[in-house]
Amino acid sequence: MADFEKIAFVASETRDAEDAYAALVKRYGNVPPKEADAIVALGGDGLMLQTMHDHLHSHIPIYGMNRGSVGFLLNDYKENRLKERLAAAEITVIHPLRMVVRDRNGDTHEALAINEVSLFRQIHQAAKLKIGVDGTTRLGELICDGVLVSTPAGSTAYNLSAHGPILPITAPLLALTPISPFRPRRWRGALLPNDARVLIEVLEPEKRPVSAVADHTEFRNVVAVEIAEASAVDIFMMFDPGHTLAERILAEQFDY
Repeated sequence: MADFEKIAFVASETRDAEDAYAALVKRYGNVPPKEADAIVALGGDGLMLQTMHDHLHSHIPIYGMNRGSVGFLLNDYKENRLKERLAAAEITVIHPLRMVVRDRNGDTHEALAINEVSLFRQIHQAAKLKIGVDGTTRLGELICDGVLVSTPAGSTAYNLSAHGPILPITAPLLALTPISPFRPRRWRGALLPNDARVLIEVLEPEKRPVSAVADHTEFRNVVAVEIAEASAVDIFMMFDPGHTLAERILAEQFDY
């Protein structure tokens, strides 16, 4: 059983989260994240996502406790027996997506996404996109509000709202999901192997400008976006036994 004597606490800027932070720090102490055996995030899913981004390469496990609204990525908040809960927690390893963007100026940008990479129309006109997978054009023209590529961890977030499939957390898959497709109207997306390399090219980029977003990092006026799993980046999420991310994703498919 692992020893979790050194804990780093982070909290969102809400009253509930700040009160929980004060109580837990008083009881268990607080160390800088780089010295911690575990990071405990107090807030909602947004804070958990930001905490994972802040510590992408640290290999320090992150345990979230819900002091926000939805809390899909978080455990229940309890002040007692925190070190015992950390020691008993089950760890889920996830990998982000790497987005490489080329814009209309010819500049290249890069960002990582834990949930999804999304492309959106910037103005009133629909976007026109061309989609390739592993060097082969699979859709010559998609007229839509946008399109996204989701990880299993992100499949219950925006992807699900866009009518994409829920992916089991251990499935070696990515979801390619259109956002309000107009032509082809009945195309509902595709399931891709997690080692697929997706290239989305913007047709008529000056007339129909498009932005690209990796979680919360946005680049505008893009002309091409490459997306692939960053398999070398490991993120360690901690969940109480019986309430793992795999279980939550499975249960979400039977909830309505």
